[in-house]
Amino acid sequence: MDRPGTAPPDTAGAPRSVAVWWVLPPLLIVAFVVVYPLVRVALESLAPTDSGGGAQTWTGVLTSGVFLDALWRTVAIAVTSTVGCLILGTFLAIVLAFVPFPGSQLVGRLIDTVLALPSFLITLAFTFLYGTAGAVNALLAGITGADSPMLNFLYTPAGVIAAEITFFTPFVIRPLLASFSMLPRAQLDVAASLGASPWRVLRTVIVPEAWPALMAGGSLVLLLTLNEFGIVLFTGAKGVITLPVLIYTRGIVTFDLPGAAVIATVQIALSLSLYVAYRVIFARVMTARGKGDSDVVVDPAK
Repeated sequence: MDRPGTAPPDTAGAPRSVAVWWVLPPLLIVAFVVVYPLVRVALESLAPTDSGGGAQTWTGVLTSGVFLDALWRTVAIAVTSTVGCLILGTFLAIVLAFVPFPGSQLVGRLIDTVLALPSFLITLAFTFLYGTAGAVNALLAGITGADSPMLNFLYTPAGVIAAEITFFTPFVIRPLLASFSMLPRAQLDVAASLGASPWRVLRTVIVPEAWPALMAGGSLVLLLTLNEFGIVLFTGAKGVITLPVLIYTRGIVTFDLPGAAVIATVQIALSLSLYVAYRVIFARVMTARGKGDSDVVVDPAK
């Protein structure tokens, strides 16, 4: 029991010092597993070579036509696939959430199953379906009697984009379904009772509530497609060279490790830049939504 007039002992510092020790192991693990390999890749890009190495390696790689073409093709495929996933994923999520039909739960479970599969299985399935000797071409040949395959898009950028849209669309559907499940049904009933058309309800009630989930799913798909390697490799499209494929070719096939490290460093910088941009934009959108909600609460006349 403390005597009158004496201050209690200061024990606030003890829990904080203990908490610091609990933080150190995760930081060390992250530094060893994530930061150290990235630093090693950056240092490898500056390693000396027979042609000089260092800045010369960076200049030679970044100014080469193969790298510029791969960079453009990587960004183009990633953006196109992301847009396709957003369009198809939004449509399917709306149908599954607001248009009840027999077997909707089974379709949802199948979508969850796709998330657990490796990406190359989708490409393998596409080969059996749409390849030159696939089921669709065999069916069309039996109908039309054509000797050459009528569908030959699988080994082009269009085939890669179609496979990526098929595989990554569930990454958009899942966040949207979670967002739609939290939407009060009373808002939809009130909007419908006031005579709003389904399209207007979708545009003014459903889509604004789904923006955060749409941004999260779209940004995740963009990052995944930007770094996708299995689909492009298993497609076998010789003219489709992306940055991950170019890294594999430089590092494994031609044993040009400094050149591969340069491209990998660019890939890392591009992915981190997209992630930072997403975090900034998402924070601003959520702040704007919070201000809008507070304005509605403060001013009921609106």
